[in-house]
Amino acid sequence: MACRISELVIDATDPGRLAAFWSEVLGYAELGRDEDGSIEIGPPGAGFGGPQPTLILSPTGDPRPAKLRLHIDVSPTDQDQDAELRRLLALGAEPVDIGQTGDESWHVLADPEGNEFCLLRTRIQPV
Repeated sequence: MACRISELVIDATDPGRLAAFWSEVLGYAELGRDEDGSIEIGPPGAGFGGPQPTLILSPTGDPRPAKLRLHIDVSPTDQDQDAELRRLLALGAEPVDIGQTGDESWHVLADPEGNEFCLLRTRIQPV
Protein backbone atom coordinates (compact mmCIF):
# COMPACT_ATOMS: atom_id res chain seq x y z
CA MET A 1 0.00 0.00 0.00
CA ALA A 2 1.04 3.57 -0.55
CA CYS A 3 -0.31 7.06 -0.05
CA ARG A 4 -0.43 10.01 -2.39
CA ILE A 5 -0.85 13.68 -1.71
CA SER A 6 -4.52 14.61 -2.06
CA GLU A 7 -4.53 18.13 -0.58
CA LEU A 8 -2.08 20.79 0.44
CA VAL A 9 -3.26 23.23 3.13
CA ILE A 10 -1.83 26.74 3.18
CA ASP A 11 -2.55 29.17 6.01
CA ALA A 12 -3.59 32.55 4.64
CA THR A 13 -4.47 35.93 6.05
CA ASP A 14 -6.61 36.50 2.93
CA PRO A 15 -7.75 33.11 1.57
CA GLY A 16 -9.71 34.71 -1.27
CA ARG A 17 -6.67 36.57 -2.57
CA LEU A 18 -4.45 33.48 -2.43
CA ALA A 19 -7.16 31.28 -3.95
CA ALA A 20 -7.42 33.69 -6.88
CA PHE A 21 -3.61 33.82 -7.30
CA TRP A 22 -3.04 30.05 -7.16
CA SER A 23 -6.09 29.37 -9.35
CA GLU A 24 -4.52 31.54 -12.07
CA VAL A 25 -1.06 30.01 -11.59
CA LEU A 26 -2.28 26.41 -11.76
CA GLY A 27 -5.38 26.72 -13.94
CA TYR A 28 -7.50 25.61 -10.97
CA ALA A 29 -11.09 26.50 -10.11
CA GLU A 30 -12.79 27.09 -6.78
CA LEU A 31 -14.27 23.81 -5.53
CA GLY A 32 -15.86 24.99 -2.31
CA ARG A 33 -15.86 27.17 0.76
CA ASP A 34 -16.18 26.06 4.38
CA GLU A 35 -17.92 27.92 7.17
CA ASP A 36 -14.55 28.75 8.71
CA GLY A 37 -13.56 30.72 5.58
CA SER A 38 -11.36 28.03 4.01
CA ILE A 39 -11.41 27.88 0.23
CA GLU A 40 -10.57 24.73 -1.71
CA ILE A 41 -9.30 25.01 -5.27
CA GLY A 42 -8.40 22.25 -7.68
CA PRO A 43 -8.40 21.04 -11.26
CA PRO A 44 -11.69 21.84 -12.98
CA GLY A 45 -13.82 18.75 -13.46
CA ALA A 46 -11.62 16.59 -11.23
CA GLY A 47 -11.50 18.08 -7.75
CA PHE A 48 -10.55 16.15 -4.65
CA GLY A 49 -9.14 12.71 -5.40
CA GLY A 50 -8.23 13.60 -8.97
CA PRO A 51 -4.80 13.22 -10.54
CA GLN A 52 -3.48 16.43 -8.93
CA PRO A 53 -3.77 17.54 -5.31
CA THR A 54 -6.20 20.29 -4.37
CA LEU A 55 -5.14 23.35 -2.36
CA ILE A 56 -6.99 24.52 0.71
CA LEU A 57 -6.41 28.14 1.69
CA SER A 58 -7.18 28.23 5.39
CA PRO A 59 -7.71 31.53 7.22
CA THR A 60 -5.33 32.44 10.01
CA GLY A 61 -4.49 35.52 12.01
CA ASP A 62 -1.13 34.12 13.07
CA PRO A 63 1.95 35.82 11.64
CA ARG A 64 3.92 33.74 9.20
CA PRO A 65 7.06 32.23 10.71
CA ALA A 66 10.45 32.57 9.04
CA LYS A 67 11.32 30.77 5.81
CA LEU A 68 8.89 27.97 5.08
CA ARG A 69 10.07 24.41 5.62
CA LEU A 70 7.97 23.18 2.71
CA HIS A 71 7.34 24.91 -0.59
CA ILE A 72 5.65 24.25 -3.90
CA ASP A 73 7.56 23.77 -7.17
CA VAL A 74 5.75 24.54 -10.41
CA SER A 75 6.77 23.76 -13.98
CA PRO A 76 5.61 25.47 -17.17
CA THR A 77 3.25 23.46 -19.36
CA ASP A 78 2.57 25.53 -22.48
CA GLN A 79 5.48 27.95 -22.75
CA ASP A 80 9.13 28.21 -21.80
CA GLN A 81 10.40 29.21 -18.37
CA ASP A 82 11.06 32.86 -19.30
CA ALA A 83 7.54 33.38 -20.63
CA GLU A 84 6.04 31.64 -17.60
CA LEU A 85 8.15 33.79 -15.26
CA ARG A 86 6.75 36.93 -16.91
CA ARG A 87 3.22 35.55 -16.49
CA LEU A 88 3.73 34.73 -12.81
CA LEU A 89 5.21 38.15 -12.10
CA ALA A 90 2.23 39.79 -13.83
CA LEU A 91 -0.10 37.77 -11.56
CA GLY A 92 1.60 39.20 -8.47
CA ALA A 93 4.48 36.84 -7.71
CA GLU A 94 7.70 38.49 -6.60
CA PRO A 95 11.31 37.31 -6.84
CA VAL A 96 12.74 36.23 -3.48
CA ASP A 97 16.36 35.85 -2.39
CA ILE A 98 16.81 32.91 -0.05
CA GLY A 99 20.52 32.58 -0.67
CA GLN A 100 20.61 31.44 -4.27
CA THR A 101 23.97 31.57 -6.07
CA GLY A 102 22.50 32.83 -9.34
CA ASP A 103 23.50 29.64 -11.17
CA GLU A 104 20.26 27.79 -10.38
CA SER A 105 18.05 26.59 -13.20
CA TRP A 106 14.95 27.66 -11.26
CA HIS A 107 13.50 30.95 -10.02
CA VAL A 108 12.51 31.45 -6.39
CA LEU A 109 9.32 33.49 -6.11
CA ALA A 110 6.80 34.43 -3.44
CA ASP A 111 3.02 34.48 -3.72
CA PRO A 112 1.09 37.58 -2.59
CA GLU A 113 1.43 36.56 1.08
CA GLY A 114 5.16 35.86 0.86
CA ASN A 115 5.03 32.06 0.61
CA GLU A 116 8.03 30.89 -1.37
CA PHE A 117 7.68 28.67 -4.42
CA CYS A 118 9.99 27.75 -7.28
CA LEU A 119 9.46 27.93 -11.01
CA LEU A 120 11.42 25.08 -12.55
CA ARG A 121 12.90 25.09 -16.05
CA THR A 122 11.59 21.73 -17.23
CA ARG A 123 8.42 22.00 -19.25
CA ILE A 124 5.93 19.23 -18.50
CA GLN A 125 2.70 18.08 -20.11
CA PRO A 126 -0.52 19.33 -18.53
CA VAL A 127 -2.66 16.71 -16.80
